[in-house]
Amino acid sequence: MASPNYSFAKRQRELAKKKKKEDKLSRKAEKRSSADGEEGFADDDGQSAGQDDAADTGGDQL
Repeated sequence: MASPNYSFAKRQRELAKKKKKEDKLSRKAEKRSSADGEEGFADDDGQSAGQDDAADTGGDQL
């Protein structure tokens, strides 16, 4: 019977961890870039996404 190759299994685990970490970082970067890009777009009513409704009504904010 063949003995288990522990170093191969360890290397596979390390590669899986590395791939998972890279995927997570790329998702975070994509999320961050999409969040930055949305601030400049206008909504359906013509307001930009970063403006408050209080600015349109002239309401006082405390």
